[in-house]
Amino acid sequence: MLLPRTVLLATLASVLLTPLTLPSAWALDEEAQAAKEEGMRLYNAHQRSKSPPYLEIAAEAGDAEAMYYLGEVDRLRHMGLTQAALDWYHQAAQHGEPYAMLRLFDGGACELGDVCPENGDDWPQEALELTLPQAEAGDPEAMAALYYIYYYVEDPDEEEALAWLNRAAEAGDAWAMNTLGKRARDDEDAYESETAQLEAAEVWFRRAAEAEYAPGMNNLAVVLGRLDRHEESWEWITRASEAGHINGRGWLGACNIEPEGEGMNLCHSAPAPEPAKGWAILSAINEEVPGTSSERQLRVFGESVTPEQRAEGKRMKEEWLGLEPPLSYFPEKFGP
Repeated sequence: MLLPRTVLLATLASVLLTPLTLPSAWALDEEAQAAKEEGMRLYNAHQRSKSPPYLEIAAEAGDAEAMYYLGEVDRLRHMGLTQAALDWYHQAAQHGEPYAMLRLFDGGACELGDVCPENGDDWPQEALELTLPQAEAGDPEAMAALYYIYYYVEDPDEEEALAWLNRAAEAGDAWAMNTLGKRARDDEDAYESETAQLEAAEVWFRRAAEAEYAPGMNNLAVVLGRLDRHEESWEWITRASEAGHINGRGWLGACNIEPEGEGMNLCHSAPAPEPAKGWAILSAINEEVPGTSSERQLRVFGESVTPEQRAEGKRMKEEWLGLEPPLSYFPEKFGP
Protein backbone atom coordinates (compact mmCIF):
# COMPACT_ATOMS: atom_id res chain seq x y z
CA MET A 1 0.00 0.00 0.00
CA LEU A 2 1.34 3.44 -0.93
CA LEU A 3 1.52 5.85 1.97
CA PRO A 4 0.93 9.61 1.69
CA ARG A 5 4.33 11.14 0.99
CA THR A 6 4.32 13.37 4.06
CA VAL A 7 3.50 10.44 6.37
CA LEU A 8 5.91 8.12 4.59
CA LEU A 9 8.84 10.53 4.72
CA ALA A 10 8.20 11.68 8.25
CA THR A 11 8.16 8.06 9.36
CA LEU A 12 11.39 7.40 7.52
CA ALA A 13 12.98 10.46 9.13
CA SER A 14 12.24 9.02 12.56
CA VAL A 15 14.22 5.87 11.84
CA LEU A 16 17.31 7.36 10.24
CA LEU A 17 20.24 5.02 10.25
CA THR A 18 23.58 6.09 11.64
CA PRO A 19 25.67 7.22 8.66
CA LEU A 20 27.95 4.44 7.52
CA THR A 21 31.47 4.70 6.22
CA LEU A 22 31.49 1.49 4.22
CA PRO A 23 32.50 1.82 0.57
CA SER A 24 29.85 1.37 -2.12
CA ALA A 25 31.77 -1.50 -3.70
CA TRP A 26 31.79 -3.89 -0.75
CA ALA A 27 33.66 -7.18 -1.03
CA LEU A 28 31.11 -9.96 -0.56
CA ASP A 29 31.85 -13.45 0.61
CA GLU A 30 31.09 -16.32 -1.73
CA GLU A 31 27.57 -16.97 -0.40
CA ALA A 32 26.52 -13.32 -0.52
CA GLN A 33 28.00 -12.85 -3.99
CA ALA A 34 26.13 -15.89 -5.29
CA ALA A 35 22.92 -14.58 -3.74
CA LYS A 36 23.42 -11.18 -5.35
CA GLU A 37 24.02 -12.75 -8.76
CA GLU A 38 20.83 -14.81 -8.49
CA GLY A 39 18.87 -11.77 -7.34
CA MET A 40 20.18 -9.72 -10.26
CA ARG A 41 19.45 -12.56 -12.69
CA LEU A 42 15.83 -12.54 -11.59
CA TYR A 43 15.63 -8.74 -11.64
CA ASN A 44 17.11 -8.53 -15.13
CA ALA A 45 14.70 -11.21 -16.37
CA HIS A 46 11.75 -9.11 -15.11
CA GLN A 47 11.13 -11.65 -12.33
CA ARG A 48 11.56 -8.85 -9.81
CA SER A 49 9.12 -10.16 -7.21
CA LYS A 50 11.36 -13.21 -6.75
CA SER A 51 14.60 -11.27 -6.34
CA PRO A 52 14.39 -9.67 -2.83
CA PRO A 53 15.28 -12.74 -0.72
CA TYR A 54 18.56 -13.02 -2.65
CA LEU A 55 19.33 -9.31 -2.83
CA GLU A 56 18.66 -8.95 0.89
CA ILE A 57 21.50 -11.37 1.66
CA ALA A 58 23.92 -9.15 -0.28
CA ALA A 59 22.44 -5.97 1.20
CA GLU A 60 22.86 -7.30 4.74
CA ALA A 61 26.50 -7.97 3.88
CA GLY A 62 26.92 -4.28 2.99
CA ASP A 63 26.44 -4.23 -0.79
CA ALA A 64 25.12 -0.79 -1.80
CA GLU A 65 24.03 -1.90 -5.25
CA ALA A 66 21.84 -4.64 -3.77
CA MET A 67 20.27 -2.06 -1.45
CA TYR A 68 19.56 0.20 -4.41
CA TYR A 69 17.92 -2.57 -6.42
CA LEU A 70 15.77 -3.56 -3.46
CA GLY A 71 14.50 0.01 -3.52
CA GLU A 72 13.87 -0.30 -7.26
CA VAL A 73 11.95 -3.56 -6.81
CA ASP A 74 9.62 -2.01 -4.27
CA ARG A 75 9.16 1.23 -6.24
CA LEU A 76 8.35 -0.61 -9.47
CA ARG A 77 6.13 -3.17 -7.75
CA HIS A 78 3.96 -0.44 -6.22
CA MET A 79 4.30 2.03 -9.12
CA GLY A 80 5.51 4.68 -6.72
CA LEU A 81 7.70 5.40 -3.73
CA THR A 82 6.92 3.53 -0.54
CA GLN A 83 8.37 3.47 2.95
CA ALA A 84 10.36 0.33 2.11
CA ALA A 85 11.73 1.77 -1.14
CA LEU A 86 12.87 5.00 0.49
CA ASP A 87 14.44 3.09 3.37
CA TRP A 88 16.48 0.96 0.97
CA TYR A 89 17.47 4.00 -1.10
CA HIS A 90 18.61 5.78 2.04
CA GLN A 91 20.73 2.85 3.13
CA ALA A 92 22.27 2.68 -0.35
CA ALA A 93 22.93 6.42 -0.34
CA GLN A 94 24.71 6.15 3.01
CA HIS A 95 26.95 3.55 1.38
CA GLY A 96 27.77 5.96 -1.48
CA GLU A 97 25.32 4.90 -4.23
CA PRO A 98 24.69 8.05 -6.34
CA TYR A 99 21.60 6.74 -8.14
CA ALA A 100 19.95 6.12 -4.76
CA MET A 101 20.60 9.76 -3.91
CA LEU A 102 18.79 10.84 -7.07
CA ARG A 103 15.84 8.59 -6.19
CA LEU A 104 15.68 10.22 -2.74
CA PHE A 105 15.60 13.62 -4.42
CA ASP A 106 12.81 12.45 -6.75
CA GLY A 107 10.81 11.45 -3.68
CA GLY A 108 11.37 14.75 -1.90
CA ALA A 109 13.01 12.90 0.98
CA CYS A 110 14.93 15.87 2.35
CA GLU A 111 12.31 18.56 1.71
CA LEU A 112 9.33 16.65 3.08
CA GLY A 113 10.81 14.19 5.53
CA ASP A 114 14.11 15.67 6.69
CA VAL A 115 15.92 12.65 5.24
CA CYS A 116 18.92 14.66 4.12
CA PRO A 117 22.62 14.14 3.45
CA GLU A 118 24.77 14.26 6.56
CA ASN A 119 26.32 17.62 5.65
CA GLY A 120 23.57 19.42 3.78
CA ASP A 121 20.10 19.35 2.27
CA ASP A 122 20.74 18.60 -1.41
CA TRP A 123 20.92 14.97 -2.57
CA PRO A 124 21.99 15.73 -6.17
CA GLN A 125 24.78 17.95 -4.86
CA GLU A 126 25.82 15.15 -2.52
CA ALA A 127 25.88 12.75 -5.48
CA LEU A 128 27.98 15.24 -7.45
CA GLU A 129 30.48 15.78 -4.67
CA LEU A 130 30.85 12.03 -4.22
CA THR A 131 31.05 11.11 -7.90
CA LEU A 132 33.01 13.92 -9.52
CA PRO A 133 36.36 13.10 -7.82
CA GLN A 134 35.97 9.44 -8.85
CA ALA A 135 35.25 10.48 -12.43
CA GLU A 136 38.18 12.89 -12.51
CA ALA A 137 40.36 10.03 -11.24
CA GLY A 138 39.36 8.00 -14.33
CA ASP A 139 36.46 5.81 -13.16
CA PRO A 140 34.25 5.19 -16.25
CA GLU A 141 31.18 4.23 -14.19
CA ALA A 142 31.44 7.45 -12.21
CA MET A 143 31.74 9.38 -15.49
CA ALA A 144 28.58 7.69 -16.74
CA ALA A 145 26.71 8.52 -13.51
CA LEU A 146 27.55 12.20 -13.99
CA TYR A 147 25.46 12.10 -17.17
CA TYR A 148 22.36 11.85 -14.94
CA ILE A 149 23.66 13.85 -12.00
CA TYR A 150 24.27 17.00 -14.05
CA TYR A 151 20.62 16.99 -15.09
CA TYR A 152 19.63 16.93 -11.40
CA VAL A 153 21.83 19.60 -9.84
CA GLU A 154 20.37 23.01 -8.94
CA ASP A 155 21.43 24.50 -12.28
CA PRO A 156 21.14 21.58 -14.73
CA ASP A 157 24.00 21.53 -17.22
CA GLU A 158 23.18 19.46 -20.31
CA GLU A 159 26.48 20.34 -21.96
CA GLU A 160 28.47 19.07 -19.00
CA ALA A 161 26.26 15.97 -18.77
CA LEU A 162 26.93 15.09 -22.41
CA ALA A 163 30.63 15.84 -22.02
CA TRP A 164 30.89 13.27 -19.23
CA LEU A 165 28.84 10.76 -21.21
CA ASN A 166 31.34 11.08 -24.06
CA ARG A 167 34.26 10.80 -21.64
CA ALA A 168 32.76 7.65 -20.18
CA ALA A 169 32.42 6.16 -23.66
CA GLU A 170 35.99 7.08 -24.55
CA ALA A 171 37.13 5.52 -21.26
CA GLY A 172 35.53 2.22 -22.28
CA ASP A 173 32.09 2.30 -20.65
CA ALA A 174 29.88 0.27 -23.01
CA TRP A 175 26.64 1.56 -21.49
CA ALA A 176 27.75 5.10 -22.37
CA MET A 177 28.58 4.03 -25.93
CA ASN A 178 25.16 2.46 -26.30
CA THR A 179 23.46 5.54 -24.85
CA LEU A 180 25.22 7.80 -27.33
CA GLY A 181 24.02 5.48 -30.09
CA LYS A 182 20.44 5.76 -28.85
CA ARG A 183 20.69 9.54 -28.69
CA ALA A 184 21.83 9.65 -32.32
CA ARG A 185 19.19 7.13 -33.42
CA ASP A 186 16.40 9.13 -31.80
CA ASP A 187 17.52 12.67 -32.73
CA GLU A 188 15.73 13.31 -36.01
CA ASP A 189 16.56 17.03 -36.03
CA ALA A 190 20.35 16.62 -35.89
CA TYR A 191 20.82 14.89 -39.25
CA GLU A 192 19.96 15.74 -42.83
CA SER A 193 18.61 12.28 -43.61
CA GLU A 194 17.46 9.11 -41.90
CA THR A 195 20.45 7.29 -43.38
CA ALA A 196 22.87 9.79 -41.85
CA GLN A 197 21.07 9.45 -38.52
CA LEU A 198 21.29 5.65 -38.57
CA GLU A 199 24.94 5.70 -39.64
CA ALA A 200 25.79 8.02 -36.75
CA ALA A 201 24.02 5.65 -34.37
CA GLU A 202 25.80 2.67 -35.93
CA VAL A 203 29.22 4.04 -34.95
CA TRP A 204 28.38 4.00 -31.24
CA PHE A 205 26.32 0.82 -31.27
CA ARG A 206 29.21 -0.96 -32.99
CA ARG A 207 31.65 0.19 -30.35
CA ALA A 208 29.32 -1.05 -27.61
CA ALA A 209 28.76 -4.34 -29.44
CA GLU A 210 32.46 -4.92 -29.97
CA ALA A 211 32.91 -4.30 -26.23
CA GLU A 212 30.66 -7.38 -25.71
CA TYR A 213 27.69 -5.31 -24.49
CA ALA A 214 24.56 -7.24 -25.43
CA PRO A 215 22.20 -4.22 -25.77
CA GLY A 216 24.72 -2.70 -28.17
CA MET A 217 24.69 -5.91 -30.23
CA ASN A 218 20.90 -5.87 -30.34
CA ASN A 219 20.70 -2.19 -31.29
CA LEU A 220 23.41 -2.56 -33.91
CA ALA A 221 21.53 -5.45 -35.52
CA VAL A 222 18.34 -3.39 -35.73
CA VAL A 223 20.12 -0.36 -37.22
CA LEU A 224 21.96 -2.50 -39.77
CA GLY A 225 18.65 -4.07 -40.76
CA ARG A 226 17.17 -0.63 -41.38
CA LEU A 227 20.24 0.17 -43.49
CA ASP A 228 19.57 -3.00 -45.57
CA ARG A 229 22.84 -4.60 -44.45
CA HIS A 230 21.06 -7.82 -43.67
CA GLU A 231 23.90 -10.32 -43.52
CA GLU A 232 25.75 -8.33 -40.88
CA SER A 233 22.47 -7.61 -39.10
CA TRP A 234 21.82 -11.34 -38.70
CA GLU A 235 25.36 -11.89 -37.43
CA TRP A 236 24.85 -9.36 -34.64
CA ILE A 237 21.37 -10.50 -33.62
CA THR A 238 22.83 -14.00 -33.31
CA ARG A 239 25.64 -12.67 -31.15
CA ALA A 240 23.11 -10.76 -29.03
CA SER A 241 21.31 -14.06 -28.42
CA GLU A 242 24.58 -15.73 -27.45
CA ALA A 243 25.23 -12.85 -25.03
CA GLY A 244 21.89 -13.50 -23.32
CA HIS A 245 19.79 -10.73 -24.83
CA ILE A 246 16.20 -11.92 -24.78
CA ASN A 247 15.30 -9.96 -27.92
CA GLY A 248 18.12 -11.60 -29.85
CA ARG A 249 17.05 -15.04 -28.65
CA GLY A 250 13.45 -14.29 -29.62
CA TRP A 251 14.50 -13.35 -33.15
CA LEU A 252 16.35 -16.65 -33.51
CA GLY A 253 13.17 -18.46 -32.60
CA ALA A 254 10.87 -16.38 -34.77
CA CYS A 255 13.10 -16.46 -37.86
CA ASN A 256 13.18 -20.25 -37.68
CA ILE A 257 9.38 -20.37 -37.79
CA GLU A 258 8.07 -17.54 -39.95
CA PRO A 259 10.90 -15.57 -41.60
CA GLU A 260 8.70 -14.11 -44.34
CA GLY A 261 6.07 -12.63 -42.04
CA GLU A 262 5.21 -8.95 -41.74
CA GLY A 263 7.84 -7.01 -39.81
CA MET A 264 10.38 -9.84 -39.96
CA ASN A 265 13.11 -7.62 -41.44
CA LEU A 266 15.88 -9.10 -39.30
CA CYS A 267 15.30 -12.52 -40.89
CA HIS A 268 16.47 -11.57 -44.39
CA SER A 269 19.85 -13.29 -44.05
CA ALA A 270 18.82 -15.99 -41.60
CA PRO A 271 19.58 -19.62 -42.52
CA ALA A 272 16.81 -21.83 -43.89
CA PRO A 273 14.08 -22.03 -41.24
CA GLU A 274 13.77 -25.01 -38.92
CA PRO A 275 10.33 -24.66 -37.28
CA ALA A 276 11.00 -27.33 -34.64
CA LYS A 277 14.16 -25.51 -33.59
CA GLY A 278 12.27 -22.21 -33.51
CA TRP A 279 9.58 -23.74 -31.32
CA ALA A 280 12.24 -25.17 -29.01
CA ILE A 281 13.82 -21.73 -28.63
CA LEU A 282 10.56 -19.93 -27.92
CA SER A 283 9.45 -22.65 -25.50
CA ALA A 284 12.78 -22.42 -23.66
CA ILE A 285 12.43 -18.63 -23.39
CA ASN A 286 8.96 -19.06 -21.90
CA GLU A 287 10.28 -21.55 -19.36
CA GLU A 288 13.33 -19.52 -18.36
CA VAL A 289 11.60 -16.10 -18.41
CA PRO A 290 7.87 -16.76 -18.02
CA GLY A 291 5.56 -13.83 -18.62
CA THR A 292 3.18 -12.14 -20.98
CA SER A 293 5.84 -11.40 -23.61
CA SER A 294 7.07 -14.98 -23.98
CA GLU A 295 3.53 -16.35 -23.84
CA ARG A 296 2.50 -13.96 -26.59
CA GLN A 297 5.33 -15.18 -28.83
CA LEU A 298 4.11 -18.75 -28.45
CA ARG A 299 0.58 -17.69 -29.35
CA VAL A 300 1.66 -15.59 -32.33
CA PHE A 301 3.84 -18.27 -33.91
CA GLY A 302 1.95 -21.31 -32.67
CA GLU A 303 -0.32 -21.54 -35.70
CA SER A 304 2.71 -21.76 -38.00
CA VAL A 305 4.08 -24.88 -36.31
CA THR A 306 2.64 -28.35 -36.93
CA PRO A 307 1.94 -30.80 -34.07
CA GLU A 308 4.90 -32.89 -35.24
CA GLN A 309 7.20 -29.86 -35.19
CA ARG A 310 5.97 -28.94 -31.73
CA ALA A 311 6.71 -32.42 -30.47
CA GLU A 312 10.20 -32.33 -31.96
CA GLY A 313 10.72 -28.85 -30.53
CA LYS A 314 9.75 -30.09 -27.10
CA ARG A 315 12.48 -32.74 -27.34
CA MET A 316 14.99 -30.08 -28.43
CA LYS A 317 14.05 -27.52 -25.79
CA GLU A 318 16.61 -28.72 -23.25
CA GLU A 319 19.40 -27.62 -25.60
CA TRP A 320 18.26 -24.00 -25.11
CA LEU A 321 17.82 -24.06 -21.34
CA GLY A 322 20.47 -23.18 -18.79
CA LEU A 323 22.76 -21.43 -21.26
CA GLU A 324 25.30 -18.90 -20.02
CA PRO A 325 24.94 -16.04 -19.67
CA PRO A 326 21.28 -16.26 -18.61
CA LEU A 327 18.57 -14.46 -20.56
CA SER A 328 18.14 -10.81 -19.65
CA TYR A 329 16.19 -7.74 -20.71
CA PHE A 330 19.20 -5.64 -19.65
CA PRO A 331 17.06 -2.97 -17.94
CA GLU A 332 18.62 0.43 -17.33
CA LYS A 333 20.00 0.81 -13.82
CA PHE A 334 18.48 4.30 -13.54
CA GLY A 335 15.35 3.74 -15.60
CA PRO A 336 11.83 5.19 -15.49
